[in-house]
This record gives sequence, structure tokens and C-alpha cells, in this order.
Amino acid sequence: MLNGQKRWLYIAVPIFFFWFFGQIDKVGISIIQTDPEFLNALGMTGDDKNAKIGLLSFVFTIAYGVSNLFWGFIIDKLGARKTAIAGLFVWTLTMIVSGLANSYEMFLVSRVILGFGEGMMIPVSGKFISSWFNKRELGRAQASWLTGNYLGPAIGAIVLVLVISSLHWQAAFFMLAAFNLFINIPMFIFMTRNTPEEHPRISKEELAFIRQSDDEEKEGNSSVNKSFTQDYRFWIVWFGMLVCSFLFFGISIWLPTYLIEAKGFEKEGMSSITSLSWLFALGFVLVCGFLADKTRRPSLMASILFSMTAVFLTVAVFIPNPIIAGICMGLAMGCQGGVFHLSNMLMVKYSTPETAGRAAGLIGFTNIMGGFSSYIMGWLRDLSGGDFSTSIAMLIFAAILGLGAYIFSIKKEAAELHLTPLSAQKIQA
Repeated sequence: MLNGQKRWLYIAVPIFFFWFFGQIDKVGISIIQTDPEFLNALGMTGDDKNAKIGLLSFVFTIAYGVSNLFWGFIIDKLGARKTAIAGLFVWTLTMIVSGLANSYEMFLVSRVILGFGEGMMIPVSGKFISSWFNKRELGRAQASWLTGNYLGPAIGAIVLVLVISSLHWQAAFFMLAAFNLFINIPMFIFMTRNTPEEHPRISKEELAFIRQSDDEEKEGNSSVNKSFTQDYRFWIVWFGMLVCSFLFFGISIWLPTYLIEAKGFEKEGMSSITSLSWLFALGFVLVCGFLADKTRRPSLMASILFSMTAVFLTVAVFIPNPIIAGICMGLAMGCQGGVFHLSNMLMVKYSTPETAGRAAGLIGFTNIMGGFSSYIMGWLRDLSGGDFSTSIAMLIFAAILGLGAYIFSIKKEAAELHLTPLSAQKIQA
């Protein structure tokens, strides 16, 4: 039943678990930072405790964003497979060090190293998708790994609360290290190859389909003959991802704290709404993956998602019901999950298999804004006596900026669609 579809097994499945466990590593700190024992053990107390908490995500995302540029060039030289294995070993070691940390400074350094190790995730995924899938499959191929991106934290939020409650906060880090060591690393070693040509179990027919090109689309799209850096739409996507990272990390990192301290939820209720929020993001990814391939209007869809984000955040500020406010925050985060998916799909569209690593590295660099968002939100909370209103107002303004950026690419996207109205029918996935 996998005849002609083995790319989905050998590439999509490892990348799914790559992100499933990687995102728990990355955002698990948002759950762990609600544990009083963790905060006391590492000295995150006092009037500046929110700034200290925000600094953890700040240093991680700075390292994560900057290292994307480095990894992007390395991937184009060494290939996605070796790069993924190297990065996995780095962040597995970092999880162990995090569990052994006995000071705030030691834990802070471990977050920097983790950011460097995980910085290859977007370039690796972009390189694999660009090399292994037909251009008409980009939406579904991206959704296959972005599913892990959001399903991981959705399940991980509940698991981490149970582990911390039953054992200790250190046990959560040791568990995450084990996931990488015994699941992720073996998958990349034994299942993946850099290109389908290198894989012994890919048939000639499947390879021919992967490499099949759509000549009419090339004729209608002049950008294929120039570098992605010369296409202004790539930089619109890049700016949109800056905003998306600012919004997504700001909401996701502080959501558990928001639910407990601002809305009065117990840990069980917090973990339920946090998990639901990640499921919202997963839902938006799956819907956007389907609609992007069908409508071929990803820029229009991104504009709509930024608009919805602003609306949901505004409702969360003014509505008194804590459950509805929490759900609206989750829906706003979900919308940005959809934007993240569309941005990565557009990145692959505007680049080539040879330049996909560098293009993804530039896109991944935008995660640096997530660090600023998490730190600024903590700083604003300290200034406001713990209130979230000012922070959320800042996020609303950011969503409007994202909407404004994508509006400039909608017209050209529509014009290209009219130039090749029948091309989408010529290649069957």
C-alpha cells in the first residue's frame, strides 16, 4: 500500500517525531516554569522573577534564531541527515545538563546551548521537504511535520504536569533526553537519506514523480529564474515570520502562567486549556495545508489569520469569563500556527532544493523575535504589577503589522493564479 508513497514513511514520519519531541523540549519550559519548586531551586523569586523567567526564553530563541543562519549553510554543504543527527546529539546532552542544573546561571547556559542545537530544525525540515516532495505536495508535506510541531506540546503539556507532580521537575528533562536518544536519533540514522536518489527503497516511478516539474507554472512565475533573495515576496514572508514568532512565542510561553495567575485556573485546568491551544494550532495547520494546495492562495490565507489573531486577542482582553478568555488566547496562538505553516510552504516555493537550507535558515532566524517577545512580556508584567493587559495590547499591534505586510503580496499571488488556472490539475499526488 506504500508503493510509490514511501517518501511519506521514510521522511515525513521521522520529521514528525523530530518536531513532536523537539517542541516538547522547546516549550516545555512554559509548563515547568509554573512549578514553585523549580522557581525556588533556581532562584527565580523576588520582584524581577517574571523578567528572569522571560530571560530563559529570550536567550534560547536568540541562540535558536542566530544558529538557523549557521545551520542553513551547513545543511546545504553536508546534507540534512548528518546535520539532524548532530543537532539531536547536542540537544540530548543539553536536556541532561538542564536536569542537573543547580543554579539559575547554569540553567541559563543550558538554554543557550539547547537553542543552538535545535536551531537546525527548520532548515533540516525545509531541506528534506524541498528534496523529497513534488512541488504540488508542499502544503501536505509541510503539514506532516508541523503536525508534530503542535501535537507534541498538546500531549506534552499533560505529560509534563503529571511527571512534575509525580516525580520532580528534573525528571521531565531526563525523560525528554531519553526520547531523543532512543527514538529520534535511530530514525534519522536508519530511515532517512539526503535525497530520494540515495535511498535504496525508492522506486524509479516515485523518483520520477518527485522530480516532475510543472512547466506552465515556471512560465507563469518569473521568480523561478532568480535567487529567492531577489523576490520581494520572500522578504514579505520573512517579515511575516518575524511577527509570527513574536506572537507565537509570546502567547505560548506565557499562556500557562496567564491561565494560573491572571485567570485563576488550577494546574489541571491550565494543562487542559494549554493542550487545547496546541490542538487549535494543529487544526489550523491541517486546514491550511489542505486549503493552500487547493486554493493556491497562501498569502491571502495568512492575511486572514493575522486578522483573526488580532480579534481573538482583543476579545481575551475585554471578556470577563476566564474560560472564554483562555480559549481566545489559544485560538490566537492557533492562528499563528497556521501562519507558521504557510510561511514555511512559501519559503520552499520561492527557493530551490539547492538553496532551501539557506532560505530556511533565514526564515528560522525570525524565531529570534520570540525571545524578545517573551522577555518584553515578562518585563511589562513586572512594571504592571503582574497584569497582562499591556502585554496583550502589544501582541495585538504586532498582529496588525503582520496583516499589513501580507497585503502587499496578495495582488501578485492572484495574478499568478490566473496565469496558470489549470496547472494544478496536471499533477496528481
